[in-house]
Amino acid sequence: MTGKHVFYEGRVQGVGFRYTTRRIAREYEVAGWVRNLPDGRVELLVAGEPKEVAGFLEGIARSELASFIKGTMEHKAEEAALQGLRGFEIRP
Repeated sequence: MTGKHVFYEGRVQGVGFRYTTRRIAREYEVAGWVRNLPDGRVELLVAGEPKEVAGFLEGIARSELASFIKGTMEHKAEEAALQGLRGFEIRP
């Protein structure tokens, strides 16, 4: 299992970003969450098999959200952050 911690910048709030991300997540065997940040970015944590995680992130990049994303910062997620993840949810 692998995990990614991703921050998206641009016009990523108020455009259905979190809901579209959750819909895309249902197409892959991944777990995690997505949430808006006070500074206007969207934060995402995802875990799963490397191929599934890569496909999910590529799915976001190819989706209708692509035109709203102006920058992406992606890091390997810390192992402790991945513990206990089940399903994919939108967090407040």
